[in-house]
Amino acid sequence: MTPAPRTDARTTRLPGSLPVAALGLGSFLPDEVVTNDDLAEKLDTTDEWIRTRTGIHQRHRLAPDDATSDLATRAARAALDDAGMVPGDIAEVLVATTTPDYLVSGVAPIVADNLGIRVPALDVNAACSGFVYGLRQAAGLLATGSGPVLLIGAEAFTRAVDPQDRNVAILFGDGAGAIVLGTDDAGELGPFDLGADGSDPTSLYTPVGGTREPATVDNIDERRNFMTMRGREIYRFAVAHMSASSLAVLASAGLGPDDVDMFVGHQANIRILNAVADKVGIPAERCHTTVHLHGNTSAASIPLALAHARDNDRLAPGDRLLLTAFGAGLTWGSCLLTWGTA
Repeated sequence: MTPAPRTDARTTRLPGSLPVAALGLGSFLPDEVVTNDDLAEKLDTTDEWIRTRTGIHQRHRLAPDDATSDLATRAARAALDDAGMVPGDIAEVLVATTTPDYLVSGVAPIVADNLGIRVPALDVNAACSGFVYGLRQAAGLLATGSGPVLLIGAEAFTRAVDPQDRNVAILFGDGAGAIVLGTDDAGELGPFDLGADGSDPTSLYTPVGGTREPATVDNIDERRNFMTMRGREIYRFAVAHMSASSLAVLASAGLGPDDVDMFVGHQANIRILNAVADKVGIPAERCHTTVHLHGNTSAASIPLALAHARDNDRLAPGDRLLLTAFGAGLTWGSCLLTWGTA
């Protein structure tokens, strides 16, 4: 049963917000579920070790013949169905991803072609912050006269991490979430707080395969074509920047934590999520987490969490959502989104 709309209808638009609403929401998760016990059969780890350090119980892995564009297309179709729309209704396609099908050639044009449409289509690569960055890009497109925008967060990270590295392989899963955004006087998206610090990308990056260090037989044999991460540094960065960014958004909007109906952070690690919620002042009952089910799905994690919340009757029309993320780059971003209409 869908939750009842809020009775305290909000009549004043927040500073820095735009009349943008979510018209449809969809998700796709691959059929294969990889549990912690499955990983423990191949790595020096245990279910207990993974759960206590990350909160992750399982993750999904894409089928051998699939790529990121396949996940994105399925989530896109689900979002269009939810919106009661057909692909021809869409004016722009944005795909937030850092695991594209190809090093050269974006995922978004492939998805648009899969949907049978010829529209502007591009990728947004801000790693795990990509969906929040994508929301800002979509808001700008809509503010300048675009029709509905299809924004997809899609990742195939099990293809990007070293399956022999227990510090990284246990964290990531595959999946996609999509949202159709349109101009709506009753909608509200923003304000935003986005940022980046590229002074040391090596704390979370893939050393080999780009123009800095092209792939060779030697560096692939050294397994340097997989993503690496300095976990403690990333933890501190994530907590500090997601908290500060969330508080900056609330301050810009003239709101406090009590005005937030649901907090949805990038689903990287339960310790990070709990620490950020505590610093921002959001109690556990107003947080929605899916990291235990999906693992870290990077740019797909927030739309997957939104779809899970919606499907479990945790979202009511008029609810004010605080979204926040961090990612490689290093990047971060937060925003407010009013769900549906009050």
